[in-house]
Amino acid sequence: MAEFLSIQEPRPARPARPEWAAFLELGFRPLYVAGCFWAAVSVALWIFWPGLLLARLGGVVWHAHEMLWGFIATIAVGFLLTAGNNWTGINPLKGRALGALCLLWMVARIAFLVPGNAAFWLGVLCELVFFAGAAWALGRAIYGARSQRNYGVPLLVLALGVSDALFLVSAWGGDYALLMWYFDLGLMCMALVALLVARRVIPFFAMRAVAGLAIPMHLRTGQWQLALAGLSVVFGLFGSMPAAAIALAATGVITLVQVVSWKPAAVRRVPLLWILYIGYAALGVGLLLAAAYLAGWILRAAWPVHMIGMAGFSILIIGMVTRTALGHLGRPLRTDGLIVACYGLMIAAVVLRLLALLPTGLTLVALHASAACWVLGFALYLWRFFPMLIRPRADLAMSRPVSGKGLPPLRPSR
Repeated sequence: MAEFLSIQEPRPARPARPEWAAFLELGFRPLYVAGCFWAAVSVALWIFWPGLLLARLGGVVWHAHEMLWGFIATIAVGFLLTAGNNWTGINPLKGRALGALCLLWMVARIAFLVPGNAAFWLGVLCELVFFAGAAWALGRAIYGARSQRNYGVPLLVLALGVSDALFLVSAWGGDYALLMWYFDLGLMCMALVALLVARRVIPFFAMRAVAGLAIPMHLRTGQWQLALAGLSVVFGLFGSMPAAAIALAATGVITLVQVVSWKPAAVRRVPLLWILYIGYAALGVGLLLAAAYLAGWILRAAWPVHMIGMAGFSILIIGMVTRTALGHLGRPLRTDGLIVACYGLMIAAVVLRLLALLPTGLTLVALHASAACWVLGFALYLWRFFPMLIRPRADLAMSRPVSGKGLPPLRPSR
C-alpha cells in the first residue's frame, strides 16, 4: 500500500557546543564562574577545613581577604567589564587578554593557600596586576569613548586594588589593627561600586519587567549618596570618626529611601527583582550599622561587616549574576525553581550568619548551617549557569542555519 503521507516529529535543536571564544567573549562569563566557585570553596575551607589554611595569609585574615577581594570584588570586575561594553560600545577585554586576567586571579588564589614567603609575594603580584589590568581595560574603553558619566569607574576599580595592596602589606607586617583599617577602606570602596551600579540598574530592570511601573532613577540623590559615601572614606582616612559616622548614616538613609520609592510591593512576584531590592535594602541597613559602630553604639565590628558584605553585597551578587547572565546570554528573563532556591539559600545563609553573632548557645550550629546554605546556593548557581556561560548566546545560536552536521562554530560578536 502506497504511503500517502509521512509525518515525523521535529527533532529538538541541539545545544551549541562549548567554545573558548564564547567563554572569553565578555568579562562576566569567566569571572562569574570563578567568583561564584571561589565563594563556595573558600567558605567551605574556612568553616569546615580551617586546618588547611597554613599559608602566610591564614586564618581570619585569609577569610576576610578572600571574601572581599577574592569573591565580591571579582564579581564586580566581571560585571563592570561587561557593563563597560554597553556603556561605550567598546568591549574592554576579551579573548586571550581576558583569559590572562583570569589566570592571574587563579594563581593568586592558589598562592595564598601555599605556605612560604615566595608564594605569598607571587599572590600579591598577581592580585595587584589583576586589579590594575581591569582598571586599565575599563579606562581605555570609557575614556576612549568619552563616557563622562562613567569616568569614576576605573578609579574605583583601581582603589579596590590599592586597598588590597595596603591590606596585604599590613598582613605581611603583622599589624592587625592597621590591616583591619585597610579592610574597612576596601569595604567602603566596594560599597561605592555597589551603590553606583545598583542605583542605576535596579529601577531600570524593574520598569522593564513590570508593565506600567514608573519609579524614579534618583539621579540627584544618587549623586549625594555617592558623595557622602566618598566623604565617609575621606573622613575615615583623616581619623574623623564622628564625621565619617554622620556621612555613613546619611548614605544609609538615602539608600533606604530609594528602596521605598521604588515600590517594592510591585515586584513581589518577580524574583529577579525582589532579590535585588532585598540586597540593596540590606546594604542601606549595613551602612547605618557601620555609622553606629563608628559612633560607639555597637561594640562588634562583625555586625556592620557581615551586614554590608554578606547581606548587602552577596545578596545583590546572587541577583545580579542570575539576571545579567540571563540577559547577556540571550535567555528569557524569568526564574525557575532552582534559581529561586539559590535566592532562598542565600537569604537563609545571611540570617543564620547574623544569628551566629548573637551570644547564644546556637552560635556554632548557626555558623555551620549558614556555611552549608551558602555553599549549596552557589553550587546550584554553577550547576544551572555554567553550561550556558561556556556556550554562545542562545538567541544567536538559534538564528544560525542548521546543516546536516549540526550547528557551526559561532564567532564572538564584535
